[in-house]
Amino acid sequence: MPLVLYNSLTRRKEAFEPLDPERVRLYVCGPTVYDLAHIGNARAVVAFDLLYRVLRHEYGADHVRYVRNITDIDDKIIDAARANGEAIEALTQRTAAIFHEDMAALGNLMPDVEPRATEHIPQMIAMIERLIASGHAYAAEGHALFRVASYAKYGALSRRSRADLIAGARVEVAPYKEDPGDFVLWKPSTPDQPGWDSPWGRGRPGWHIECSAMSEETLGETFDIHGGGLDLIFPHHENEIAQSVCAHDGHPFARTWMHNGMLTVGGAKMAKSEGNFITVRDALAEAPGEVIRLALLGTHYRDPLDWTPDRLHQARQDLDRFYRVLEKPGDGVPEKDRVSQAVGTIVEALQDDLNSPLALTRLHALARRTTLYDRSGWAASNQEALRLGGSLMGLLQHRPEDWFHRGAAATAAAGSFTAAPGRLRGAAATASAGAVTAVPTQLRGAAATASAGTFSTPVTSEAQIETQIQARAQARKERRFADADRIRQELASEGVILEDKPDGTTEWRRA
Repeated sequence: MPLVLYNSLTRRKEAFEPLDPERVRLYVCGPTVYDLAHIGNARAVVAFDLLYRVLRHEYGADHVRYVRNITDIDDKIIDAARANGEAIEALTQRTAAIFHEDMAALGNLMPDVEPRATEHIPQMIAMIERLIASGHAYAAEGHALFRVASYAKYGALSRRSRADLIAGARVEVAPYKEDPGDFVLWKPSTPDQPGWDSPWGRGRPGWHIECSAMSEETLGETFDIHGGGLDLIFPHHENEIAQSVCAHDGHPFARTWMHNGMLTVGGAKMAKSEGNFITVRDALAEAPGEVIRLALLGTHYRDPLDWTPDRLHQARQDLDRFYRVLEKPGDGVPEKDRVSQAVGTIVEALQDDLNSPLALTRLHALARRTTLYDRSGWAASNQEALRLGGSLMGLLQHRPEDWFHRGAAATAAAGSFTAAPGRLRGAAATASAGAVTAVPTQLRGAAATASAGTFSTPVTSEAQIETQIQARAQARKERRFADADRIRQELASEGVILEDKPDGTTEWRRA
């Protein structure tokens, strides 16, 4: 099956065909380093790390170039440094280092190139000069601004009219602008603000020009994929397209645009004022990084994701189950063809626009089959496939004995996660004898028992199972396949196997 990706620009899934299979190019908007990364930031990093891993699998690790920038000059950074009473460089270096630590704890690979905005000021100035020379930008009162009316396709990504975009952006209506929708490429700096000499006076770049200049420097004028959060479509990505296409004499910018869905906390928008703001460090104090990663991958990257304690509980139980399957000794030897075929089902799911919920469902199926064919060649093959399939998703990266020894099992204290020292920065401590506690009823009996490392008999009733099957059928009818996959995965985690029939009916049995 060829790799298929949803293109936000065309609003449809498309077979991915890189410009050059020997050099697949991916650019993702990175952090603005003024504060700790939050769990919403982590979702974007994990989503595009999964894409990076799939591209490496498809084309070879040496043939993929992943660029993720660091914005280290921005008004938020200036304000934060002033509030902290520290130098801007000290703030950005410290915050970037923490970002790297947090993302590594979640199992993310480092990008191949990580350009910093402050290291590409000459490239930004050169791009602005080209835009002014071609009539797409102009200088006014120490500013350089992009002339939005000069680009006829402005708004194609967000599919809204220019008037709607201007109203929605709440742009500054300044006297030096020819049009309210024109956006800043360069702005003047006061003596106490960081600045660089330019043809328009001492100043600093606008946010949008940074990514255009850095992507041009590292990937060229036209590249394969540009990614970021859904909230970046307008104005950031819309403006990137306009200035890049115009600076490159009309040549295309990114061919495929990918955006991850937004994250809420308990159904509400995450905000410090609401008291529900969760940094990655907060989350790592609740659970190991691999648990957080699985919790993020449990929902399709394009769908909204609601972050709840139950989600972490479920992810922890799933990983405990996987590692218990992997730690079982077996007499058999993995058979190459069987391993390849089993891993192929994981790859096939991910080739369909990174369908991680379906891939996880198939990992659960491998775990069940390993238990069913215990101590046989089948079991050994399924164990190896489980390891390889998990590794492709950045999961199951530990030896089982290390996983449980370091405190990855659930604690017995009120179903909560307690902090424990060590490299995982807050991986929960184990309960006595590695026991796993009972969890809230919302998890529908998926908790493991506290004895012998085994799992309890599922408490899900037949009526609950039938209700879930009906909900899944409705989701499939409405083509909400991510929801349907999620329901199947939830049932699978409880040992309930669904079997779809050609006539559309679904039968089930307990594993």
